[in-house]
Amino acid sequence: MRVLFAGSPEIAVPALEAIALRHQVVGVLSNPDAPKGRGLAVERTPIAARAAELLPGVPILTPARLGQVERDAVAALRPDVLAVFAYGHIFGPKFLGLFHLGGINAHPSLLPRWRGCAPIPYAIMHRDERTGVSVQRIAARMDAGEILAQTAFELTGSETTGSLSERCALLGAGMMADALDLLKEGTECGEPQDERQATYSAAISKDDGKIDFSTDVRDLYARVRAFDPWPGSWTTLNGDRLAVLAMEPHDDEDAALGVAHGTILRVDKFNGIMVKTGRGLAALKRLQLRGKKPLGFKEFSNGARGLEGTILGI
Repeated sequence: MRVLFAGSPEIAVPALEAIALRHQVVGVLSNPDAPKGRGLAVERTPIAARAAELLPGVPILTPARLGQVERDAVAALRPDVLAVFAYGHIFGPKFLGLFHLGGINAHPSLLPRWRGCAPIPYAIMHRDERTGVSVQRIAARMDAGEILAQTAFELTGSETTGSLSERCALLGAGMMADALDLLKEGTECGEPQDERQATYSAAISKDDGKIDFSTDVRDLYARVRAFDPWPGSWTTLNGDRLAVLAMEPHDDEDAALGVAHGTILRVDKFNGIMVKTGRGLAALKRLQLRGKKPLGFKEFSNGARGLEGTILGI
């Protein structure tokens, strides 16, 4: 079967590889090259880079928009089906009309929960007990197509967006390849989504990583994990930006009564730098001041004397 694959970030790479083993990938659609890193060097997306290695000679299309020129280029490839994983754009009816078998999309959530562009961090941030991957038909509305396959798994409560993305990437890869097999055979069967159960995940910004110590420590712990690796969680220490790379939640203590949120109570040699939150204590385990290297809490506290009583975030 002739497949046009659309995707951009690292999470989509295993799916491209799995599909290429079973089907003929006739073209790859990805986001345009963009400046990355401190040096702002222009780089290909992970999908475009992997496609160049894996599929020599296969066209890699990286348009900023999908207009008539792009539709003509895709039509010339004579694709049967569109396979999408984290491309990041909605396809219009003219574009979808180029594929006589339509399109499928892998989405890392248990649809209809967490439609939208940030399902993995939202599942972590909202302390969901389970999540998974759904393969759906591409519909006119975002993430509202019929479910062709869905696999769920339990969450431990320690996942980060990075670690959960890796798991969903591998799971979604096999599910997409299997779904394409069924489409080729004409044996696929879709189930409509229950619109009453739909929830949505909005785009995450850099500012979302700012820590609010007035919240419950378990919610704070979930947010730190949800924003790892991007945008990262941070506060300020004496006016300097301080990244919180790892933390753990702990129960409240009598010593925290009447103390302002964000106050460093002490450095616990076993648990971390203990900080008062809206409910419970945050044990900061690994930190990084702007322009400095990441440090474990013991090494950090050795170089930052007088932490006890300091209020973070002011």
